[in-house]
Amino acid sequence: MVDYKVTVFTGTRVTATTLDRVLIKLVGTDGESDCEKLIKRTTVIGAVSDFTISCPVSIGELLLIEIQKQSFLWITHDDWFPAKVEVQSPEGKTYTFPIYRWITDREVHRFREGKALRVFDETHQLCKLDREQELKNRAKEYCWDEYAEGIPHTIKADNTSSLPPEVRFSFNKKMEFGFNLLTRLAELNLQGYYYKKKNWDDIDDIDHVFWSKRTAISDYVQEHWKEDAFFGYQFLNGVNPMLIRRCTALPGNFPVTDEMVQFSLEDEMKEGNIFLCDYKRLDGVEPNAINNKIQYLMAPLVLLHKIPDNKLMPIAIQLKQTPADDNPIFLPTDECDWLMAKMFVRSADFHEHEYNVHLLRTHLLAEVFAVSLLRNVPMVHPLYKLLKLHTRYTMHINVLARLTLISKEGILPQISACSREGMITILKKSLSTMTYSSLCIRDDITERGVEDVPNFYYKDDGLWLWDIIHRFVHKVLSYYYKNDDEVQRDTELQKWILDIFEHGFLSQAGTGIPEKLSTVDDLVKYVTMVIFTCSAQHAAVNAGQYDYSSWMPNTPTSMQHRPPTTKGTTMVETIPNISTTVKGMATMWLLSQPPSDFVALGDYPEEHFNEEVPCEAIKDFRHELKVLSARIRVRNTSLEIPYTYMDPTEIENSVSI
Repeated sequence: MVDYKVTVFTGTRVTATTLDRVLIKLVGTDGESDCEKLIKRTTVIGAVSDFTISCPVSIGELLLIEIQKQSFLWITHDDWFPAKVEVQSPEGKTYTFPIYRWITDREVHRFREGKALRVFDETHQLCKLDREQELKNRAKEYCWDEYAEGIPHTIKADNTSSLPPEVRFSFNKKMEFGFNLLTRLAELNLQGYYYKKKNWDDIDDIDHVFWSKRTAISDYVQEHWKEDAFFGYQFLNGVNPMLIRRCTALPGNFPVTDEMVQFSLEDEMKEGNIFLCDYKRLDGVEPNAINNKIQYLMAPLVLLHKIPDNKLMPIAIQLKQTPADDNPIFLPTDECDWLMAKMFVRSADFHEHEYNVHLLRTHLLAEVFAVSLLRNVPMVHPLYKLLKLHTRYTMHINVLARLTLISKEGILPQISACSREGMITILKKSLSTMTYSSLCIRDDITERGVEDVPNFYYKDDGLWLWDIIHRFVHKVLSYYYKNDDEVQRDTELQKWILDIFEHGFLSQAGTGIPEKLSTVDDLVKYVTMVIFTCSAQHAAVNAGQYDYSSWMPNTPTSMQHRPPTTKGTTMVETIPNISTTVKGMATMWLLSQPPSDFVALGDYPEEHFNEEVPCEAIKDFRHELKVLSARIRVRNTSLEIPYTYMDPTEIENSVSI
């Protein structure tokens, strides 16, 4: 007889334990063991259980293990979350089988040994069949659905309970998320604000709503929101740093003259000092009605000037796309009209940010990356091991968003200046104009002509992060893909790419979005884009929402009256009413809360890799992120407004909030 020492590790989640019987079988190249019962039940969180499986002779190299869970006595099924299983063979070799998923039924589940294998690496027929069966099962669990025509497809799920268990919130996160929402709404109800539909008597009264929910930056915003320099600063380091671009020629529909700005625009454009923000995607979007009152959403053009002290100052604003007598160009000398014009711009920016920059370009794309990964890439594949934790909770949070945030009865249609149909229009326009280069920050910054803009901390930190992620991805993937031919031969990898192209980008030609990959360099860049989008980019456009939007006049979610059509027109009761304001504040607060089970970029608590090279790459990755974090923190000590959103210690691995 030969003995195999088996060690079973139960996960550390609150509900990871089970009272059920657990049966384990070892499968090797020369045979298999009998099905053995785990003697010590996994009833303790993080339990480590040892037992021995004896076989008449060696079963050779271990290929996989089979795990089956049976009900204990009359008790109904008790879910179990094993982390991994280690097996020491009689020859002295230790095999690790990563699991990190829920087992919820009586079915036999197979798990492969931890060495990453591409599809053409498989030599054993049983492993080939197991790989195929896993993907067939995954394709049934993770089905595509069309939420609305013209936008990325989503996971087919009526609610979060219908999601596969392995992609749902942990017990802790689920309870925490619900508690935060209920307590925030209860607080507002007790204060009497949530359903109060009257207008504010005075802007300063807004200060009383969230007196206990302040941040250093929200206080700064409240104090400086009227200032032109701060207005310009937000295009660089606020929640939407994606719109500003260098202006080399004025658009034909924005007839700003030298006389208006009192300097030579042509000369300043040649010097690279003029910048443009164009909200053309918002033009013609269907307006919303809040409390039966039509709201107003503009599609402005904003011209900015970099002055000698490197501040970006707004110099001209046109609130609608088509020049007309009733569409004046507002200038800083227009005093009250100028402030109101800036507020309409900030309201437009809320919609451009929330629906395009935040919802589409991080949440919806991250969901596409995740669903496609789980449909097309088995657990043993190196790509699965690399990307698994970058998909954590994304499907769950997106299903919640579709149910409670952007649905017809959701919170955004209650506070937004555009209707739900208008939201879909913005998403369609945004997707139809999206390019691959715009998703790759180094290309995007160059394309927008803003590579040498000073005090652009999103750019600085983002480029550092992109390069660090790129080096990490290159170290891992170049270990598994030695040449371009291997990339082309990996049919699972190519199906993942094609699935994303078809269901995420709707097979749009001419956008540069790849539908297949031909080289190792192409693969490294693409996977870098995926990780950057799911982590750093989401953090940059999500984490500051409460900071910059809690003081409503800085970011009105809607405007109740049309903008001035002639200069000197007084606008009364234009900003959102009390109910709309506090609903917006509550939403921004909830979406900006870091979870208690936060997993920072570079942390990989699940040990999917066991080869030396990728494990060393993870260590190097963490070290580089730690160095960058220290650099950012030192820089921030000298800044009036610290930029923390792309500090690696503040970036979560995945889109989970």
